[in-house]
Amino acid sequence: MNVISKRTLIKFYEEHSNAKTALEVWHSDARKAEWKTPDDIKTLYVSASFLKDNRVVFNIKGNNYRLIVHIDYLRKIVRVKFIGTHTQYDKINAEEI
Repeated sequence: MNVISKRTLIKFYEEHSNAKTALEVWHSDARKAEWKTPDDIKTLYVSASFLKDNRVVFNIKGNNYRLIVHIDYLRKIVRVKFIGTHTQYDKINAEEI
């Protein structure tokens, strides 16, 4: 999968250094993946949550952080929409961000 944009992840873990390893692992997994359906994601990330419009919420670093992406399965593109703490996540609409 082509992940857009790693820069968002880097910016986040520059401020939250304890998230760096987990985000780097997620990014590596996503780049290697060939996700065609949500079931493909569930195989690797059992705690992933699926929202409308092909959005997926990943729990990062033992559920300390939340990552929201939009996946275009046909084009093999994963777009990072949000990465944040639980407090930040609770203040947004995950289906609209």
